[in-house]
Amino acid sequence: MERKIFWISFTVLGVLADIVLPIWWALAATIPIVYVSWWVAYRSDWF
Repeated sequence: MERKIFWISFTVLGVLADIVLPIWWALAATIPIVYVSWWVAYRSDWF
């Protein structure tokens, strides 16, 4: 279940970054997006 939540949150945040930010900022935002998605899926105990 955590893996599914990770990939869903990563995809949603990545698409939002692509829409809202310019391309270089969106690429730079990938590392924080991975961290936030990992935290939500595995460390937050929400799921």
